[in-house]
Amino acid sequence: MQDLGNAINESLSDSENIAEAIGEIKRAGYDVFLVLEATIGFNKRDGEDSDTDTDEMLVEEPSAKSGKISFTTHDHRFLKALRIAVDEDA
Repeated sequence: MQDLGNAINESLSDSENIAEAIGEIKRAGYDVFLVLEATIGFNKRDGEDSDTDTDEMLVEEPSAKSGKISFTTHDHRFLKALRIAVDEDA
């Protein structure tokens, strides 16, 4: 995980586009600071021969009559990472 963070930081630092944009802002008389926040999630796979758990990836189509949607475990984890609560009973 540390290697990923370092790689992202290095990519941003080495970007000519970012350096040019910051340079333009500085030439306009502003001090620049850049704060980025990223949420990176990962789960250890149970089996080495598959990339995803097919049972978790199945998503039911919403019922036109009830208007309800079924969420997979991955959906719940993603929403939780975004700090979004889902009321399954609604």
